[in-house]
Amino acid sequence: MKKLKITLKRSLIGRTDKHKKAIKSLGLKKIGSYVIKEDNPALRGVINKVGYMIDVEEVE
Repeated sequence: MKKLKITLKRSLIGRTDKHKKAIKSLGLKKIGSYVIKEDNPALRGVINKVGYMIDVEEVE
């Protein structure tokens, strides 16, 4: 499976609770922090919800 590198690029200050919870569910805390996760439909749904706050790269 493909893996995705997800990096937080914007602050959580002033965001809705749903968006804050979505970012925390990804495992991101600070600006610049990143996680590497396996690509799946559930993860893509979260990425679509908060896509304006994160960068997503495909990693092998």
